[in-house]
Amino acid sequence: MTLNLREFTREVRILDGAWGTELQRRGLPAGASPELWNRENPGAVDAVARSYVEAGSEIILTNTFGANRYVLAKYNAAERTKELAEAGVAISRSAAGTAVKVFASAGPTGNIVMMGDVDPDAIVEAYAETAAALARGGADAIVLETFNDLEELSLAFRGVKDGCDLPIVVSMSFAAGPDGTATIMGNRPEDLVRMAEDCGADAVGANCGIGPDTYVRVARRLGSATSLPIWIKPNAGSPQMGPNGMTQFPIGPQEFASYAPQLVESGARCVGGCCGTTPDHVRAIVAILRNTLPSSSGGHVDEEHRR
Repeated sequence: MTLNLREFTREVRILDGAWGTELQRRGLPAGASPELWNRENPGAVDAVARSYVEAGSEIILTNTFGANRYVLAKYNAAERTKELAEAGVAISRSAAGTAVKVFASAGPTGNIVMMGDVDPDAIVEAYAETAAALARGGADAIVLETFNDLEELSLAFRGVKDGCDLPIVVSMSFAAGPDGTATIMGNRPEDLVRMAEDCGADAVGANCGIGPDTYVRVARRLGSATSLPIWIKPNAGSPQMGPNGMTQFPIGPQEFASYAPQLVESGARCVGGCCGTTPDHVRAIVAILRNTLPSSSGGHVDEEHRR
């Protein structure tokens, strides 16, 4: 049965945290393809998925962010798109069991559509290919995430609709402009809402970006513009260069989680973390929402308490 995302998010749902930085902690070299690990090191991918389930995530993503022919071509693996996408979902599906939902991650191609470097129809075809494989792997929904270009996101959405009939979340990265609520291409939360409603998306949101403080403002603007469920996954602050050239993120679990009630009050129905967040960040979110929301079950809150 197809998931009814609006009904499912009548209660606030806890998302997972970062995948890329967690895989790097397990040995993924900088610049390597995470998706290749779905075959080469599935145990590490499974460990990330299970760590979030154990931390209390009610929705986990998949190691498929770059599972499209354009990104994989950089690793001479474009012909393995279907294989790697399906395998990534299968790993998360196994870790999730029956109680946790699996939303398949699909990120940008890395092409700027307005530059004319790639045929728009080819982008649609690429996402259709990926979406069909994600559905075969057992995904409950697909998240088009970390997009900066509304035009590419619209093409990706068309492709996913061509490839499967799963619910679709559309999420952009907001970190530009005077208050950090625009994408680097100049798109605003209200622009994303118009695209989402025109296309028939099932939820709308923001991920990555600067940090949770900025995304309180983004969530509020999204919530003021639409009745669609709102999905929010901020970074643990802006990345910084640490020892040995490793990227670090400054916001720890407790500080990060302190923004979760504000995100919910601003309209977010799904709350988690992006780059730099860990299972400990998720545990902290679960704990604080359980204590602050008017429900005793895992931090859930009914629709009447939405805003």
